[in-house]
Amino acid sequence: MPKLKTKSGAKKRFSLTAKGKVRANQANKQHGMIKRTNKQIRNQRGTTILSPQDARIVKKFLPYA
Repeated sequence: MPKLKTKSGAKKRFSLTAKGKVRANQANKQHGMIKRTNKQIRNQRGTTILSPQDARIVKKFLPYA
């Protein structure tokens, strides 16, 4: 069988934790912070763990991660 290729966009945006969950950057945090509430900005620091439904899709893009 040939080797599977990793999606280039996915390897730049997602990483796997030790237990196999998918870690991603927070959404809605790139620009326009002036219109967001301070609570929203505070809660969107760092990264987040994707939901199981989304993680299943992303794992197909990262066959060897």
